[in-house]
Amino acid sequence: MTESTRLLSPSGRRTGDEEIISPDVEQQTLREGLLARLRANGRHVLVGRVLLVLVTLTVFLMLWEGLVRWRQYPAFILPAPGAVWTKFIDLTLSGTLWEHAAITLFEILAGLAIGVGAAVIVGYFLAKSQALERLLSPYIVALQSFPIVAIAPLLVIWIRDGETRTVIICSLTLFFPTLVATIVGLRSVEPELMALMRSLRASRWQIFTKLEIPAALPVLFGGLKIGATLAVVGAVIGEFVGADRGLGFLINLARGLFDTPMLFVALFALVFIALGLYGLISLAEYRLLAWQRRG
Repeated sequence: MTESTRLLSPSGRRTGDEEIISPDVEQQTLREGLLARLRANGRHVLVGRVLLVLVTLTVFLMLWEGLVRWRQYPAFILPAPGAVWTKFIDLTLSGTLWEHAAITLFEILAGLAIGVGAAVIVGYFLAKSQALERLLSPYIVALQSFPIVAIAPLLVIWIRDGETRTVIICSLTLFFPTLVATIVGLRSVEPELMALMRSLRASRWQIFTKLEIPAALPVLFGGLKIGATLAVVGAVIGEFVGADRGLGFLINLARGLFDTPMLFVALFALVFIALGLYGLISLAEYRLLAWQRRG
C-alpha cells in the first residue's frame, strides 16, 4: 500500500495509513447511482410520451382539417377544428360549459362513490361465502344483462329528480365490473399467506387490511379504470332522458339546434373528464402499489 492510501474499518472509519471502502458505503453509492439513473430515465420517458401525444394530436387535427377542406363539408355535418375551438371559447366565456360540466362531473363522482362502495361491500361477502354467491349471482347477472338505455325510461317514471336518476344510472353501470374485480382480487390471496396470518393469530381486521386489501388492489384498480369510463357513459345516458342540465343535455340541445360545433365541444369535455378520472386512478394505483415495484 502507498503512503497516500488510508485504511478504513468495516464501518468506514480510518485505521492507519490505508483506506478500504466499506461494503455498506459501496452499496449505498451504487444504490444512489441506480436511483439517479432511474430518475433520469423516468424523465426521458415522460418527455417522450408528452412529445408523442403532441405529435399525434397535431396529425389528427391536420387530417381533420384536410378532410373538411377536401370534402367541403358544411359546419352542421362536420365542423372544422377552428369552428369547434371558437365555439369552445364562446361557451367557456359565457360559463355555459363550466355549468354543465360541473353538473356531469358531480353526477359521475357520486355514481362512482355509491357504485364502488356497494360493489366492494357486496363483493367481499360474495368472495367469502360461495353459498351466498350461488344464491345471488343469477340475480346480479340478470340485473347487469338489462340494457341501461332500456332501464333509463323506467327510472324517469320512478324518480323525479334528474340528478338523482343520473347518479343511480352511473352506479348501476359500473357496479358489475367493480364487483367482479373485487371478488377476483379477494380470492387471489395465496392460501399459504392466509395460513401464515392465522398461525400468527392475526385478527380478522388485520387479515383484511394487511393481506386481503393489498392482494385485491391490483385487480380492483383494473375494475376501477373500467368503471370510471363506464360512469361517464352512464351519466350521458341519464342526462339524455329527461335532464335539463349536464353535458348530455348539452349534446341533446346541440343535436336539436343542428349546432354540431357545440356537440363536439360537449363530446370533448366528456373525453377530458374520462381521461382525468383514468389518470387519477392510475396515479393512486402507482402510489398505493409502490410495494410491488420495490419487490
